[in-house]
Amino acid sequence: MKTTTVLQIGPLMPALEAALREQHEVLSAQALTADAPLANRADAARVTAVVTSAPVGVPAAWLPQLPALKVVSSFGVGLDRLPLDAARAAGLPVGYTPDVLNDCVADLAMGLLIDGARRIAAADRFVRRGDWLQGRYPLTTRVSGKRLGIVGLGRIGQAVARRAAGFDMAIAYTNRRPAEGVAWRHEPSLLALAAWADFLVLTVAGGPATHHLVNAEVLRALGPKGLLVNVARGSVVDEAALIASLQSGELGGAALDVFDDEPRVPAALLAMEQVVLAPHMASGTHDTRQAMADLTLANLRAGLAGEPLPARAA
Repeated sequence: MKTTTVLQIGPLMPALEAALREQHEVLSAQALTADAPLANRADAARVTAVVTSAPVGVPAAWLPQLPALKVVSSFGVGLDRLPLDAARAAGLPVGYTPDVLNDCVADLAMGLLIDGARRIAAADRFVRRGDWLQGRYPLTTRVSGKRLGIVGLGRIGQAVARRAAGFDMAIAYTNRRPAEGVAWRHEPSLLALAAWADFLVLTVAGGPATHHLVNAEVLRALGPKGLLVNVARGSVVDEAALIASLQSGELGGAALDVFDDEPRVPAALLAMEQVVLAPHMASGTHDTRQAMADLTLANLRAGLAGEPLPARAA
């Protein structure tokens, strides 16, 4: 007999949904814009756990309406849509899935960087259109030996830096404070880092503290030969300023896995050959998604048992 009731908010990977249904009674939440998580208050009173994902999150106003709630388990590493302050105030553990996706996100960051510099996707289109028959493809930008700036040297940022070291890049980063145990140069000023770098990779957390951190001034500092790579959150970049910088030539190019209003991508970005676009796929490998699902379930089990979560965000 299933003795626990889980509230699922938004879609999850099929294997994770199947595991939840096998082990628990699963209720589906109402739309995030609703005032209450469930139309039936009696159902809400039975909910002992919430399972959600980083892009969907949990409205903070829903927490007091779930009096039996013991744990929130989120599939993903992003924290900006999770009610961490409200959860801490209530003594409610919130789990997430860090570390297991570091390598795949860093791999894609390097792939986007190489594509953005060497214009691989654009060259593919060039060949498919038959344009090669009319002449050679334009020269592109070398990757090896260039200067890489990393914004946010956490787990993913460090994984990117290790990969870039294999390309003999000079590496510097900006953080709120210097990272411990790393040899790469800490640059306190984002503007100075952008002005120094050939490539600027964003791996910083989303949320109010980093909203539009990369603005017109930063893009101007990166310059007409610079490349912006974003595998963080769309909110970290002022998208209107990015479009204007690319259109004017103040910024050389961009390689983006995340956007302000996903999955809607501005038409201006779609039309630019100097921009590489990916559909928020950085952690999207079979290996990583399974590891994320396993950690989501492990956090859920621990929270229901009153044990420490393997990966706790709050």
